[in-house]
Amino acid sequence: MGVLTAFIAYIGRFYGRLDSMSRIVSVTQKAAAGAKRIFDILDHVSNVPDPVQPVKLARVEGAIQMRSVGFRYGSRAVIKHLDLDIRPGEMIGLVGHSGSGKSTLVNLISRFYDVSDGSIQVDGVDIRRFAVADYRRHIGLVLQEPFLFFGTIAENIAYGKPEATREEIIAAARAAHAHEFILRLPHGYDSLVGERGQGLSGGERQRISIARALLIDPRILILDEATSAVDTETEKEIQKALDNLVQGRTTIAIAHRLSTLRKADRLVVMDRGEVVEVGPHDELMEKEGAYWRLYEAQARRAEEDAQTAGVIIDSGLLHPAHPAGNT
Repeated sequence: MGVLTAFIAYIGRFYGRLDSMSRIVSVTQKAAAGAKRIFDILDHVSNVPDPVQPVKLARVEGAIQMRSVGFRYGSRAVIKHLDLDIRPGEMIGLVGHSGSGKSTLVNLISRFYDVSDGSIQVDGVDIRRFAVADYRRHIGLVLQEPFLFFGTIAENIAYGKPEATREEIIAAARAAHAHEFILRLPHGYDSLVGERGQGLSGGERQRISIARALLIDPRILILDEATSAVDTETEKEIQKALDNLVQGRTTIAIAHRLSTLRKADRLVVMDRGEVVEVGPHDELMEKEGAYWRLYEAQARRAEEDAQTAGVIIDSGLLHPAHPAGNT
């Protein structure tokens, strides 16, 4: 009986080890595939290399000059012979149809790509002469879909400036009109958020993104459809935060809703990679050119949407007292 018991125990342990060894092969294959992807990223050569002798950036005033700028994706020309001067502290609104080259232009200014022709200069110096990390430290981005990482609210706000103190983080959140909703979270600034900001609304994620930009205090600010994916009330809160953000900074804003660019000093109308009109809103409306056609088309669409909503209400499909509708 003792020998039989020992034999069964040995057999159990023996097969347990065989089972563990069979799993090692699967785990090793997954680890090898993951390691290959990591080393592919680490060994990747950037398309925007650092210069051999970079120019030091002591302070950026924010003047941007574009001279005969051209850019191609492969053989397709996206930006063609573009000339534009932006003064320090000026707010520029980029408008145009989808595919006109607006996002490509701000990507070139951020130096995510290098121009194919011509040059982009900041304070009179070609941006290709700056170290990439040094240059981008002076640029703030607020995108339509801000990316939040898994971590605390404070860590996400301090992403661009990890050494920031708690007081600096709170001051940035206050300026971004985010402090109140952050305090309502279970652990305040130490509350964890999921990747891509799971657990927060679109407006809350956007205000954290604005606080992140305020904290690094950039001289050049890029707003890419910052208020297009939120409701009207949230848009008002975000607009207040943006008003604090743009003060004293060279700002380039992209927006499909032209009404959101009324505060811009000048509007730059793009079409098929070229600048077709430049000027303030009132001046461009008087010309009745490309900008006027865009504005009128949006106004007609808004009027048609309002009439459609009125027909639905009048027909009884949607009762004003019950916005959710009756079935």
